[in-house]
Amino acid sequence: MKCTVLGCGRWGSFLACFHSRNHEVVLWGREGSRSFETLRETRKNDYLVLPDAVRLEGDLGAALEFGDVIIISISAQQLRSFATRLNGYPIAGKTVILCMKGLEAQTGKRLTEVMRESVTQPIDLAVWVGPGHVQDFLAGIPNCMVIDSADRALTERIVQQFQSELLRLYIGTDLIGTEIGAAAKNVMGIAAGMLDGKGLSSLKGALMARGAREIARLIRAMGGNELSAYGLCHLGDYEATLFSSHSHNRRFGESLVRGEPYDLLAEGAPTAKALVQLGKEHGVELPICETVHAILYEQADAEAAFQKLFFRSTKEEFYL
Repeated sequence: MKCTVLGCGRWGSFLACFHSRNHEVVLWGREGSRSFETLRETRKNDYLVLPDAVRLEGDLGAALEFGDVIIISISAQQLRSFATRLNGYPIAGKTVILCMKGLEAQTGKRLTEVMRESVTQPIDLAVWVGPGHVQDFLAGIPNCMVIDSADRALTERIVQQFQSELLRLYIGTDLIGTEIGAAAKNVMGIAAGMLDGKGLSSLKGALMARGAREIARLIRAMGGNELSAYGLCHLGDYEATLFSSHSHNRRFGESLVRGEPYDLLAEGAPTAKALVQLGKEHGVELPICETVHAILYEQADAEAAFQKLFFRSTKEEFYL
């Protein structure tokens, strides 16, 4: 099978290396971008060295023509414009897998919705999400992830094609819950970093329990299975996001409350906007997401905002 990976950041470059073990692979990056030019000049980045089996490509048309399976790993907020650009190439009938987590900040739409609205050609579309850091995978530490789509047969086919000892893949059965859960865990990661930055790390256990609960309520209100919030897409990804030193979102939250600069991508920041919007649309309270949003976009003091969060009116733990 021929596989094209679009996006040569840390996750895209890892996926290209990983898939090259068993498949022919092309890795595409935007010419002029630092990540692509570094790989073109040195065949390596801060995490890995590209094996000879991976062909690096700056021509999007050539990259798309090569692959039977197209894996997209870019910023969620760039997806709509990038997907529209794909219409200029013959991709009908190809399998497209979104290996990214987020929601469109301006609309609150899930990434598969953005793709379906933007790509006019018929494609098979799936998502690949769940816990794991490139640094750990490269060290040989395995983890579990989930594949999901609107087509059970497609999901099963992708799992069979890419299953390995390093990445155990599970069959997702709730595309709404999988996408919302995967995106929302990044917001929880920012909240965890804020707690770390304020010396309140012992509250992360409560954050995990209450965070999963509020996202479960939102998933159910949107027509998904609330149990997805307790699966690999969300709660299963908490260790990698709320505790790991590798987590961009956790580090962003910690740096923010400490007044320190942080310039790496934290998808949870725009996702907080989308989740607050979705909560209002579906009549669901999202106190943690709203707290993160207030700190990021409403100039709320972090310490005061968390005090307000933890002193909300008492409710039953599992209120609906």
